[in-house]
Amino acid sequence: MRAGKRVGMVAILITLAAAVVLSGCATSEEWAEWKAHSTHFASDQHMGFSMRNNKDGSNLRVTRSDMAAAPRENWWGKALTVSPNQIFQD
Repeated sequence: MRAGKRVGMVAILITLAAAVVLSGCATSEEWAEWKAHSTHFASDQHMGFSMRNNKDGSNLRVTRSDMAAAPRENWWGKALTVSPNQIFQD
């Protein structure tokens, strides 16, 4: 392999590695919140809620049981505000 081609491959690998590392970065507040709990989610329902809803709060899908479970199970993370038309029956 020629030296120029090798340098190009190394540059591509470094760029890809940086993209992977930076895409998973959390803010200092998110890290503090995560470190304050012994688990990533309070319950299976909390995990399901987080997986089906976008982090930025767009395209929310909230059920009545989610709303009941959140305070009962002491869910943590970014609070999302929903309007009544975004709440679904289970």
